[in-house]
Amino acid sequence: MLNEKAEFLRSVRSVRRHVQERLEQGEATAFFYQPPLRTGVSAAGPEQTGEHQTQTPELATLAKRVANCRKCGLSQTRGQAVFGEGSAQARLILVGEAPGAEEDRQGRPFVGAAGKLLTRMLEAISLQREQVYICNILKCRPPGNRNPLPEEIVACEPHLREQLKLLKPDLICTLGTFASQTLLNTHETIGRLRGRTHDYQGIPVIPTFHPAALLYHPGNKQYAWEDMQRIAGLLKLKIPSKKNPG
Repeated sequence: MLNEKAEFLRSVRSVRRHVQERLEQGEATAFFYQPPLRTGVSAAGPEQTGEHQTQTPELATLAKRVANCRKCGLSQTRGQAVFGEGSAQARLILVGEAPGAEEDRQGRPFVGAAGKLLTRMLEAISLQREQVYICNILKCRPPGNRNPLPEEIVACEPHLREQLKLLKPDLICTLGTFASQTLLNTHETIGRLRGRTHDYQGIPVIPTFHPAALLYHPGNKQYAWEDMQRIAGLLKLKIPSKKNPG
């Protein structure tokens, strides 16, 4: 027990040193902010406990259909379909591109390095993952994490549209080029789409950079932060103080 505790404390100190180094290098963005956990009901809807939130019967039925889907070749290479997770009462839905290797293994969206960054982005505007709903355009991982093919998007898009119809969000945030172009039916780049509020069947849409892209191009984090602030404004969320990003 003592050895385990010592190892845990060493890990904590290591993480603290890493964050402090990033802060000293001028990367003290809001994405490092870790607000305290909250209880009760917030602007995003009722919080729920556990990694996976209880879905409505309609969502559960759709999830089962997605799990058995054979509409494209990805059904032959996937480990499992990744339907999505979060609060069925969420006001905000985040739509990404496709599952990666870790998502395919766990059956959950955004659980790798990009997922950790997405969590920090949400926390920067006073949201926990359990308060929102997270899913992807494709429900199955493309081999080698390649870009989705047009025929795969066409095959999987009806699942997403039905998902959105059942969830009835107040706001959608599209993460990256493929999600933004698909929902907005456009060929414009994410660089041109972001910074504006768009519309999907009467629902406001805020496009922003995919967290995985931000890991490779951290200079775009400032633009993603502008988009998160736009989301906070539309949902009337209070942005925590960033004086102590911790």
